[in-house]
Amino acid sequence: MVFETWWLLALPLFFALGWFAARIDIKQLVTESRRLPHSYFRGLNFLLNEQPDKAIEAFIEVVKVEPETVELHFALGNLFRRRGELERAIRMHQNILDREDLAPEQRLSALFELAQDYLKAGLLDRAEELFAKLRGTAFEQQGLRYLLEIYEQEKDWPKAIETSRQMDAITGESSARDIAHFYCELAAGELVHHRLKTAREYIESALSVNRRCTRANLIQGDIELADENPEAAIEAWIRIEAQNPVYLPLVADKLLGAYRRLGREAQGLQLLVGYLRTYPSLDLLNTVFQATLTSQGAGPAYELLREELRRSPTLIGLNRLIEMQISEAPAERRHDLELIRGLIEQHSRSLSLYRCDNCGFRARQFYWHCPACHGWETYIPRRAEERESMG
Repeated sequence: MVFETWWLLALPLFFALGWFAARIDIKQLVTESRRLPHSYFRGLNFLLNEQPDKAIEAFIEVVKVEPETVELHFALGNLFRRRGELERAIRMHQNILDREDLAPEQRLSALFELAQDYLKAGLLDRAEELFAKLRGTAFEQQGLRYLLEIYEQEKDWPKAIETSRQMDAITGESSARDIAHFYCELAAGELVHHRLKTAREYIESALSVNRRCTRANLIQGDIELADENPEAAIEAWIRIEAQNPVYLPLVADKLLGAYRRLGREAQGLQLLVGYLRTYPSLDLLNTVFQATLTSQGAGPAYELLREELRRSPTLIGLNRLIEMQISEAPAERRHDLELIRGLIEQHSRSLSLYRCDNCGFRARQFYWHCPACHGWETYIPRRAEERESMG
């Protein structure tokens, strides 16, 4: 009973203390708002009235009068960058950076923000220079990521390799997959200029970094074929099955061509038929179908299509089957078959695309490097319809 009486006496006291604290906070808020220069409110008014140029001028004046409002500049600069108003963002962050009385932490932040502005504006040289200045600072890791983005855009693969390794040393993570692709890019460039020895060295580096890099064996086969060694090319491409058989469709035509150069086309076709039965794929089916049609005629090719449709029913496969029927059908039936084929083709158009696992971007061709999110090896060489049917 004594406890309850105590709380009854304490409640009015707590209420009074809360009211008094609120009065102090409100009074402090009003006092601080009065201390803000008139330019601050003028800038807000311009911003609300969608007059960003006048707002920037007003806020610059605020910063000159009240140095602690520098955070306002940061906020506005980021806002302008997100809106794509890059000249205003650069102007805002450059104004901060030009201040002599700026704290070291704020100077680094301004440098980092300005570098992002330059990158977004496509001024890669300026962005690279500023991001490089962030080495050894709190922004080093973020700066390295942006530097890597720049080097990928510029296709400066040696610098991309070096930067990826520096990031790995800081984060403790592994960029082995990406680094292997950078070496593959270097090898592909050397192959174009028929510098086969250097191309081989880059492929060896790629495989030493990532033994499961299927692209490395794909390019290795191209190098051997360019060196007039189809047997070695076949060996390189066949190794892809042990790495990841889903990538076999990317070398199916190449394999068949190499066997053809050796005068063993039937053996090559038999190998691809075995792949098709073990690792069903629309792209692999297309290669085997065309090869069967050329070497054995319409009958065996038609039977191959029907068998694959029974095993893996797809609209794209059905469209190819009807295409075969049109070529063999009498004239009076062709119109109806062409109508059916047109409808199927219309519905299957979106199903024949490749899809990035990282961002969902769809494309008609296969990419090692996604053009949307810039991820490496985020596409799988399977058409959208196949992947949806597989769940």
